[in-house]
Amino acid sequence: MNVILLEHPRSISADRCNDIANAPLSACLNTGYIGGMLAANNIPVTIVDAYLEQLDYPAIEAQIAAQPPTILGIHLVYHWKDNQTLYQFIEHVKQSYGIAYVCVYGFYPTFAYEEILNRCPAIDAALLGDTELTFLKLVEEFPTVPDAGIAKRTDNSIVATRGEVVIDIDALPFPLRSKGSYSFGEVNISGSRGCYGGCTFCYINPYYGDIKRKWRGRSPENIIAEIDAVMKETDIRYFYFMDPNFYGPGHAGKERVLKLARLLKERQIHFGIEARADDIEEETIESLVDAGLKHILIGLESGRDEALKRLNKLTTVADNENALRILRKYGIEPSVGFIMFEPDSTLEDLKVNYDFLKQNALLDKLEISVNVLYHHMIILQGSASYKALQEQERLNISPHSTYEADTDYQNPQVAMLAGMMRDMTNHIFSYMKDTWELSVKKDPVILEKYRLVNQLLIQTFDDYLCLLKHQQISTDQRNTYVDTFIGTVDGIMA
Repeated sequence: MNVILLEHPRSISADRCNDIANAPLSACLNTGYIGGMLAANNIPVTIVDAYLEQLDYPAIEAQIAAQPPTILGIHLVYHWKDNQTLYQFIEHVKQSYGIAYVCVYGFYPTFAYEEILNRCPAIDAALLGDTELTFLKLVEEFPTVPDAGIAKRTDNSIVATRGEVVIDIDALPFPLRSKGSYSFGEVNISGSRGCYGGCTFCYINPYYGDIKRKWRGRSPENIIAEIDAVMKETDIRYFYFMDPNFYGPGHAGKERVLKLARLLKERQIHFGIEARADDIEEETIESLVDAGLKHILIGLESGRDEALKRLNKLTTVADNENALRILRKYGIEPSVGFIMFEPDSTLEDLKVNYDFLKQNALLDKLEISVNVLYHHMIILQGSASYKALQEQERLNISPHSTYEADTDYQNPQVAMLAGMMRDMTNHIFSYMKDTWELSVKKDPVILEKYRLVNQLLIQTFDDYLCLLKHQQISTDQRNTYVDTFIGTVDGIMA
């Protein structure tokens, strides 16, 4: 028995560059954890990381041809378009190299397994949610295929049954890491799974299924053991916790973070985390910064309490402002998640959001402004918003996949501004993809250009928000305004 696990090539079209990743960062170790489970049970396994190692399909095929697997597992990631190239490749290698079984796993297959199995006959099954135990059972019992944790074809239909969820994360073997996972200067590490929030736009918890413990954390000792093992293999000393929520709930969660901070400090490393705004408090942040915290992403999402309630954030604007104050007090300028345009946004919502961003110094850098002044709510299968909009018959499902959808804005003026901002920020991103590194290196010429573009973007948002409050904008006017903005940006960046 030989197993290959594939991270397939991915691409994002230019008009989606300003959208959040459709596969959360928490998915980045899916393949590694499956590989670790198989290796711990003495099952030969090879990871082909075409995504991080930038391998094309001929290079992937060469690795498959060198040692054809009995089972090919693929971390299937939806990237805003049809996957026909990948599907044709799967059919080709399965037939050419006698691969007995092909399965896919990840967020996309967990929610859109039916369309995947219908579109690609060469894929035998989709694994659902937590995959380590299911994949191990599949390999150990093959050619018998387990019924739980898997979606597969029967004679007349596709049947999907949820499998066992790993509650004790400490019991899992450490993930296998490909050489590509060390290629970008930091090591991703998982300290927990799930989240104790319930945001309408998020599908982290539905991915794991209907379980009582929404958040499952590893012990500080177990996390440190993995960090020590990685430090023996590489000279990288920056770790990024890709947990949707680094903190655990309540007092026990706080004490866990404080203990982990003490252990991290002994390693003399740097690290980044992601957290909810209402978890940010002085004692833990002071300890984490002292231990090497350099980066944090917090999901503020809105500057208006009414919008936070619609999103079921279970936080307040006061929580957001308190989090910003504490983080800045200890020298951390956070990255923020923000949803400027919701399906039910009003112009007043946009104005309040805009004022919040200005008052809290969140429009000082182009790298932040270009995101927070546009970002709309991404609607993906599995989220509460997807289900609610579908029930209201407001869901517009993508022609590419049931996994992706959008909806019409209730307010036509909001819709107009959202479309304008999307076009304008996408144009800015087309420059930033080539100048980002120079900005990080603080090239004075690029920094000045970014400053001017940032001023232009902020003023443009303000101007058209005010205009739309008082009059309608025709399609021709809208296009003229966008073209004028793009021309000005071109002039600045020339």
